[in-house]
Amino acid sequence: MTETSNKEQCIADVQSSRDTRRIPINKVGIKDIRHPIRVRDRSVGEQNTIANFNMYVDLPHNFKGTHMSRFVEILNNHEREISVKSFKDMLSEMTQTLQAESGHIEMSFPYFVNKTAPISKVQSLMDYEVTFIGEISGKDSSLTIKVQVPVTSLCPCSKKISDYGAHNQRSHVTVGVKTREFVWIEDVIDIVEQEASCELYGLLKRPDEKYVTERAYDNPKFVEDMVRDVAARLNADNRITYYTVESENFESIHNHSAYAMIEKQK
Repeated sequence: MTETSNKEQCIADVQSSRDTRRIPINKVGIKDIRHPIRVRDRSVGEQNTIANFNMYVDLPHNFKGTHMSRFVEILNNHEREISVKSFKDMLSEMTQTLQAESGHIEMSFPYFVNKTAPISKVQSLMDYEVTFIGEISGKDSSLTIKVQVPVTSLCPCSKKISDYGAHNQRSHVTVGVKTREFVWIEDVIDIVEQEASCELYGLLKRPDEKYVTERAYDNPKFVEDMVRDVAARLNADNRITYYTVESENFESIHNHSAYAMIEKQK
């Protein structure tokens, strides 16, 4: 055996050495690592995008550290085939490889939908922020799919008290769901956009702008209306077992946002 081989075998594994402080760590791992992925797309089958990953495991009190490089190895082992199933498999693989009792993975990525303007029918891409959150502890695991949907909201009070016009604003409605069967990302987007004062588009011609302005005016909603109407749709969807609905309205006449949230275990 060569001298180089002997040196390689003698490299110390510091992370696995004992720690005497007897303080366990809830989460340890890597944050903000980007990786190309492919996700299922309702319209065209799949789409390529880039995800930002946070990957953590727990660390028992007697270990000094975890092996950070193994998180990256696990990510690269799955190449670009990231689906709901492979995401759950990756979560299980991570805890087994790192000999952990619990694990947590967050995968956030921009998701694009080709939308058609309501009058001119011109098409443009609209982007949405999607996050998969996977957690495992022992034999129990869960997956939450979170989608942030930008929409328009128009104030019912402003419309009621004004002689003409009403103030409106752009809003972010964020829905997180746990499901008993497969749900398309677009299914969640559709629910939110149908319950907003009006949905947004990447490209609008003048006839479209007239339509969305009047559509919002005819469909005023408080932030409370937004979350209740979306929640009612989620209550009626038997595929969904748990949800959170948040709406943040970026007020156009105040220097603050209006906010509401509903959480329910069905």
